[in-house]
Amino acid sequence: MNSLSQKKRKTIRFFHIHSTFIDILKYLAVIFAMVWLISSGTQKLGYNWQWYRVPKYIYTFKDGRLGAGPLIHGLMVTFQVSGISLLLSFAIGLIAALFRLSDSLAARLLARCYLETIRNTPLMVQLFFIYFVLGPVLDIDRFLSAVLALSIFEGAYASEIFRAGIISIQKGQWEAAYSLGLSPVDTYRRIILPQAIRRILPPLTSQGISLIKDSALVSIIAVYDLTMQGQVIISETFLTFELWFTIAAIYLAITVTLSVLVNFLEDHLRVLG
Repeated sequence: MNSLSQKKRKTIRFFHIHSTFIDILKYLAVIFAMVWLISSGTQKLGYNWQWYRVPKYIYTFKDGRLGAGPLIHGLMVTFQVSGISLLLSFAIGLIAALFRLSDSLAARLLARCYLETIRNTPLMVQLFFIYFVLGPVLDIDRFLSAVLALSIFEGAYASEIFRAGIISIQKGQWEAAYSLGLSPVDTYRRIILPQAIRRILPPLTSQGISLIKDSALVSIIAVYDLTMQGQVIISETFLTFELWFTIAAIYLAITVTLSVLVNFLEDHLRVLG
């Protein structure tokens, strides 16, 4: 039995690695096709490509030392905003989902109002409201305003993912937990959530990728993330196409890497299950 189980795991991992490799090749093929189309179009427009000027905005080499350029500094800010917002959005989403499933009418109404308000208003409006309205009153700086806006916005969508995963667990699991005398908190912590996480990992990953892309909007309140740094450089150098394509490639590399890592994690959980 053990040898069969090991062979099964090796087979699953092989096919998973193979499919991941194929997906990466597809991504590269799409990128090359887009580059070719854009290059052909700009040649007809007579655009003068100046890619040789781009590397100094990604890295610097001074006194024999390699340093980060403005785009990398902006990328670090993007990572900070996205990382903190991701954790907070998942926490807010889980709390909102539990409120939606609560027996308390007040909790359900509160969660419903939160969801309808956030999901039916643009993220840009929420950013402006938190920064320009709540910021001066609560003494919130632009970085915290960006984190709060992203967390609250993405949390509304994450809550529905959590709720769908929780209600997908069979009723027998709940009954077995209650028969063992587990409290509602222990039931969620020990039985329901561990099973739900495995089911909702793919949509949560998509939500995380969406958050990283949405973080580009924080540039509108002058948070110097990757997008804002790119706008500043473009205004000084007029390297419009080169800089935006570079920024798009950086975002693409981040999201593809995240997808691949989560696919490996999902496969590992499937093998263990």
